[in-house]
Amino acid sequence: MKIRSVIAAIIIVGLAGLAAACGNSSTAASSVSSVAVTGVTPSVGLTSQFTATATLSSGTTQDVTSQASWSSSNTAAATVSGTGVVTAIGSGSAVITATYSSVVGTDAITVP
Repeated sequence: MKIRSVIAAIIIVGLAGLAAACGNSSTAASSVSSVAVTGVTPSVGLTSQFTATATLSSGTTQDVTSQASWSSSNTAAATVSGTGVVTAIGSGSAVITATYSSVVGTDAITVP
């Protein structure tokens, strides 16, 4: 019975030490430096998947298409869904915007 108590105490101390080490990490989380929006302009009545790619302060990139907030500056020319699908409504220009972690990226399109 005493051996079980000693083993349990060792495990608890080990887990507590591991948790303390993880909580005291010197590695800072990377912040978003920029967001790039890319896609092919669809013709009227068609759709096209646009993507949002975040560049982090560490220099790495991350696809944030599904996490970004999307909008169009001219919904008479093109609309954009919450997942980045652009639908061409009519001829004209629009700016497709994706916002991720308060950083904005844009792509200007012209629907023929």
